[in-house]
Amino acid sequence: MSANQDRDVRARQPGRPSTPAPLPGRPRHAEIHDPAIAREGGRYYIFGTHRRFASSPDLVDWDRLECNITRDYEAIFDRVWRAWPKQAEGEDVAGNMWAPDVIWNPVMGRWCMYMSVNGAAYRSCIVLLTAEHLDGDWTLVGPVVYSGFAPDTVEATDVPRVLGTGADLDRYRSLKDTRINAIDAGVAFDGEGRLWMNFGSWFGGVWLLELDPATGLRRYGTSYPTIRDRSDAYYGCKLAGGRWVSGEGSYLVHRGGWWYLFLSYGRLDRTGGYQVRLFRSPSITGPYLDQAGQDAVADGSEEGGEEGHNWTGPKGIRLMSTCRWAPGPHEDADIEVAQGHNSVLCDDDGSLFIVFHTRFIGRGEDEIETRIHQLLPTDDGWLTVAPFEYRGVRAHPGREDLAPTDLVGGWQVVTHRQETFFDGRRGDTSGDYLGVNHPAMVNLAADGTLTWHPAPQTAPASPSAGTPAAGSQEGDAARGTWSYDPDRGTIRLALPSVTYRGVATRLPDEAGGDMRVCLSAIGGNLSIWGARAETA
Repeated sequence: MSANQDRDVRARQPGRPSTPAPLPGRPRHAEIHDPAIAREGGRYYIFGTHRRFASSPDLVDWDRLECNITRDYEAIFDRVWRAWPKQAEGEDVAGNMWAPDVIWNPVMGRWCMYMSVNGAAYRSCIVLLTAEHLDGDWTLVGPVVYSGFAPDTVEATDVPRVLGTGADLDRYRSLKDTRINAIDAGVAFDGEGRLWMNFGSWFGGVWLLELDPATGLRRYGTSYPTIRDRSDAYYGCKLAGGRWVSGEGSYLVHRGGWWYLFLSYGRLDRTGGYQVRLFRSPSITGPYLDQAGQDAVADGSEEGGEEGHNWTGPKGIRLMSTCRWAPGPHEDADIEVAQGHNSVLCDDDGSLFIVFHTRFIGRGEDEIETRIHQLLPTDDGWLTVAPFEYRGVRAHPGREDLAPTDLVGGWQVVTHRQETFFDGRRGDTSGDYLGVNHPAMVNLAADGTLTWHPAPQTAPASPSAGTPAAGSQEGDAARGTWSYDPDRGTIRLALPSVTYRGVATRLPDEAGGDMRVCLSAIGGNLSIWGARAETA
C-alpha cells in the first residue's frame, strides 16, 4: 500500500476498542535520513538516503534491510551517474543517492522507487527504479527530471525535448528564479488516476510534474506555461518556496477533501533549525496555504542575505519543535532537534503516521534516528502530530473511553513556536540551551473554564525573534474556556487571542511508557502539544 493512497481516516469498526498495553522497553529505531515509508502485506518498510533501508512488523522495532541497491549500487547507477551527475568535483556515486520515495503503481503492477542521484552544482537527476516486492531487488528504468543544465550541457538531458532546441535557459541559472536541485521526490496518485511527482529544494522552490502511470516516467503530453512563481515549462507547477528561501523534503497527502503539503524549512544539520511546516489546498496543483492564508510560494518578503531565513518566520504551521517537558524524553541525548524530511503512512485501518528523521541535543552531528508519530485530524480540517512517538498504541478519537472529567486538572502545554530553534548556545544566566521550548501550565476546570500560565522564558535562538508568537500566551496568565466532545474525540481551547482545535486521547508517553491523557491542536497558525500532569 502506498504511503500516499487516499483512505478515509474514520474508523471502520463500530464500538470502542480496548486500548492495548504499551510495548515494553525502548523502540528499536531505524537510523535513516530522509525516510520514505510504505507497507506491503504484514510488514512496513523505510527507504532513505545513502541506501539505508529497514523493515518492521509493527512500526516500533526496525531491522536493517538489504537488497541489490545496498550491495550493487555502482553497477545499477553507473549509466545514469556517468551520463549526468558525475563531474570532477564528485567522482564517487556512493554518497550521492538521496531521499527516495516509494509508491505502488497498479497500472505497471510494480513498486516504483524515485531516487535522487546528486551531482555538484545541482547537476542532479531523479531516476525511476521498479521492483515486484519491497523486500526484493530493483531494476533501473531511467531518469525522470534533471537540474543543473546549461547551454553547453543541456543536450545530455530531456530539456530540448520539452522546451525545444535553443530555448532560453537563463532562469534555470538563477537561484532567485528557477535554479533548483532535482532531489527529494514524492509521488502520489490523484482521485482521477493521474500520477504526480513533487520535487525540488531550496532557492528555486518545490515543483509538481505529471508522470505517465503506464511508464512511471514524465508525461510529455502535459505542458505548462512559464509564469513567474506559478509554473514553468520544464518543471511544472510551483508548489512552494523559491526566491532564495529554504524548503525541501516536500510530501503530499490527500485526506478528507484536502491535499496537505509537508515541507521542511531550515538547514538539516543539528543546529540549523530544520523543521516541518504544513500547508493545504483543495487541488493537488495548489495553491497551498497555511491557517493564516499565507501561500507556501515565496513572495520575496522572506529573502535575507545569502540564505533566506524563512525557518524563523510565520509562514506555515510548524508541527514539532525541540521541547523539554514532563512526558519526556528528559535526557539531552534523547531530546530531538532538527526534525524534518518526513513522509506519511496511510495504514490499512485508516490511521495516518508521520515519519521523519531527527538529531539530538546531546549527540553528535552524524547520530540520526527515525521517529514515527500518529497524525490526527482536527475538526476544521488540519492534521496535527500526536505528542509522543508511536509505541504500539494507536489513538482512536471518538472511540475511546475518555470522558470530559478525565481532562479536568493541570496540564503542561508546549507551543511549537516558529521563531525559535536549537543552535547549541546556552543562556548567559541560566545555562539552559536556547531555542528549547518549555511548557506553559494550564488548568482545565470542571466548569469549562481554563487558566493558562505562561511558559518559562528562554531566549530564542533566532536573532530575529524578539517577541513571542501571537497566541503563545506569554506574559500574564490568560483565561478562557475549553470543551471536549467524547463522540468525536475533539477538544477546543478558547483564549482571547486564539482558539486551538484538536484531538484528545491516551497514549504512552516517552518518559516511561505510561499511558497519559494528552492533546494535540492547531490554532492561530500554531501547533500545540498538551499532557495532563498525572498519568492515567
